[in-house]
Amino acid sequence: MVGGGCDFCAEQLGFRNYIPPYATARGRAILGGVNYASAAAGIRDETGQQLGDRISFSGQVRNYQNTVSQIVNILGDEDTAANYLSKCIFSIGLGSNDYLNNYFMPQYYSTSRQYTPDQYADALIQQYTTQLKILYNYGARKFVLIGVGQIGCSPSELAQNSPDGRTCVQRINSANQIFNNKLRSLVAQFNGNTPDARFIYINAYGIFQDIINRPAAFGFTVTNAGCCGVGRNNGQITCLPLQTPCRNRNQYVFWDAFHPSEAANIIIGRRSYSAQSASDAYPFDIRRLAQS
Repeated sequence: MVGGGCDFCAEQLGFRNYIPPYATARGRAILGGVNYASAAAGIRDETGQQLGDRISFSGQVRNYQNTVSQIVNILGDEDTAANYLSKCIFSIGLGSNDYLNNYFMPQYYSTSRQYTPDQYADALIQQYTTQLKILYNYGARKFVLIGVGQIGCSPSELAQNSPDGRTCVQRINSANQIFNNKLRSLVAQFNGNTPDARFIYINAYGIFQDIINRPAAFGFTVTNAGCCGVGRNNGQITCLPLQTPCRNRNQYVFWDAFHPSEAANIIIGRRSYSAQSASDAYPFDIRRLAQS
């Protein structure tokens, strides 16, 4: 349940190493954090199924529940475990694949025929809420909910749906904004209803917009193509094994057809941890959350 930008947040919080994946985390090492993320996974169980095996959000939550039982055994009792878990930060960045590898892939999924963008966002938020309540019931108290970025500006979508290969696909970005607005409202709702917990929303969409609007200010020269990939915008086929990537990767906003580069992720992570603009985080940033 963690995104690329949050590796940088973990560094800011004092972690010296990457947080180990659930598949390999064992024994007392789990007390230092666990990464439950799964490539191509979404809020919906079927999301990403055309790409093969992955662990959806509900599966990730079940894995967390298993971890909690291990923590109780390690620390000796439920009260000690609950006190420990209440200090942990739960960073969750989901939703992108529910659009990229579901709603806007009508050849594989029927969701765009079943739901309007508003209805789909509601369905996602409803499922998201259910899983967040399970996390809360199993001791989570500090939540970072990361909004969806501008999927309509990714090299993949530009290659497929942008006439000039530069203009972002507005119908996709509009759907992403609908979801983000509902996610921000959910944060306010949880903060009002669970006084012993803290929820924050990270406006990845807005941070990304700033990068796209003012690339030179952040050292970027290429905003519409992947550093590594094939075809139009390097976005028609994603980075292949043994393919030589671009030399100046720090100047590219995107690493491949879908994912931001490390340089872009560092900016997103830095502003998630310590907001540079009032709109970066709501109601406050990760640094404040860690102190609360």
